[in-house]
Amino acid sequence: MSDLQLSLIGLGIVLVIGVFAYNKWQERKHRKLAERVFRGDHPDVLLGRQQADPPAVAGAGEERIEPGMQIAQGDEEAPVAAVFESETPAGLQGQRVEEEPPQELADPAIDCVVRFESAESIGGPYLWQAQNQAMGKLSKPVCWSGVNERTGAWERLTAHGTGNYRCLRAALQLADRRGPLTDSELTLFLNGVQRLADEFLAVADMPARNAVLARAAEIDRFCAGVDIQIGVNVVAAGAPFAGTKLRGLAEAAGMALCEDGMFHAAPEGEDLTLYTLSNLEAAPFVAEEMKAFTTHGVTFTLDVPRVAAGPRAFDRMIALAKQFAASLGGTLVDDNRIPLSDSALDIIHDKIVEIEQRMAEQGLIAGGPQALRLFS
Repeated sequence: MSDLQLSLIGLGIVLVIGVFAYNKWQERKHRKLAERVFRGDHPDVLLGRQQADPPAVAGAGEERIEPGMQIAQGDEEAPVAAVFESETPAGLQGQRVEEEPPQELADPAIDCVVRFESAESIGGPYLWQAQNQAMGKLSKPVCWSGVNERTGAWERLTAHGTGNYRCLRAALQLADRRGPLTDSELTLFLNGVQRLADEFLAVADMPARNAVLARAAEIDRFCAGVDIQIGVNVVAAGAPFAGTKLRGLAEAAGMALCEDGMFHAAPEGEDLTLYTLSNLEAAPFVAEEMKAFTTHGVTFTLDVPRVAAGPRAFDRMIALAKQFAASLGGTLVDDNRIPLSDSALDIIHDKIVEIEQRMAEQGLIAGGPQALRLFS
């Protein structure tokens, strides 16, 4: 056997040993990562206190207490210890990094939150592109957030972000007005997260599938029970209403015509809708067409779960509707064209108060960030 053959055999043996040693080192590193992430001394970020104190089942005739909505307000969860304490970037040493993202990025009360931890820093643009490919078909909103290794602050990942991350959260909304999260969507989400974890050599702390789906259905049932929109109409008694006069009255009341073809009333300096004014007929309002526009009726609408201080907003809306009726020579009626008396309006007012109280009992504030997301 020649010297060349012996050298090649020796080189092959060295390469095999090197590959084996490298694989063992990677396996040991990621086993330690998994042990840190999945250790049992932190609460379940999805179920929260429900595991420790399961709610009693409501009996016949009792109002059910919705457990999912109560996590959001005021609960002080035991913090999750940092996974990579020894690998904190030098620029962040001594800085306090919040263990979990703020509620607007990942809310365990209304989101399926997956903890995603990587031993190596991941570039934000690369992760954004990868997650978009893995989860682009989801119909429910999903938010990725991470601790920026330069600033030490939690931030939302975007297509144009430039941060690098090791500690991340993926939050999938459990319900909205289209219904609860479905099994197929949850499968797509969890498989996508796992695929990304494999790609980036990270560990993803997956929740229990049945618990997620049960919570999504429970939240959806509660929301369906308080999802009320109040509409009152001003209809013409004779000649139709002129578009120029409608626009003048609406703008004098501080309402603005938006791209959806409706006038919106909003609190001063805020981008939130208190109530809307729309055409009772099929055609939307269009700014360029208002001079020649006529209609036999308009509708004022209050979206109760999405409005803070709903009873007061309702009173303002009714006062404006009465002003329209008087100025246009119309009549204030319900959807059945029955005139609305003050006593009927008082009943509606009390119903709005009741809905807000039911929401507040579950930790869900009408017009708050959670409500705006769930009722979208």
